[in-house]
Amino acid sequence: MRRFLGLVLCLVGVGSIASAQNLNAYKTKLAAVNATYGTQVSVVEHGTAATAIRSMQQRSHPSEIWGYRVRIFFDNSQNARMLANQAMTRFKEIYPDIPAYMVYDNPYFKVTVGNCLTEDEARILQGKIQGAFDRAFPIQEKISMSLLGEPAVSSETGSEEVSK
Repeated sequence: MRRFLGLVLCLVGVGSIASAQNLNAYKTKLAAVNATYGTQVSVVEHGTAATAIRSMQQRSHPSEIWGYRVRIFFDNSQNARMLANQAMTRFKEIYPDIPAYMVYDNPYFKVTVGNCLTEDEARILQGKIQGAFDRAFPIQEKISMSLLGEPAVSSETGSEEVSK
């Protein structure tokens, strides 16, 4: 599954490099022999990768993918909103470069951090913050493609709070 996701993301990147060209035109360009070096690239799609790529070509850009974050807080007590804000503030003070998100998913307030593509990345992040947030644990979540590679939300603009 990780290899498949990696292939899909790689091909999405290749598609963006190719600008307005479609993937088939880019494959054709890669297959042409380089006059200077005499090299060429052969692209082979295995299994369901071709189907996934065709599906992605029909969309302009995927809006969300399954990724991982680290949950540092969740609670449904009477003070949950206040405690979630405190967790968010504390996290931003300690780790200003890691994005953090507060969500209200009735009846829970949840604070999650990071935008990781793999579970391994989330476990590394968990290890990094474990000293300050000892109950942190990785979770799988849909992550907006626009958030990948983005810096943390500054404390001046506040946190992202979403009601579900």
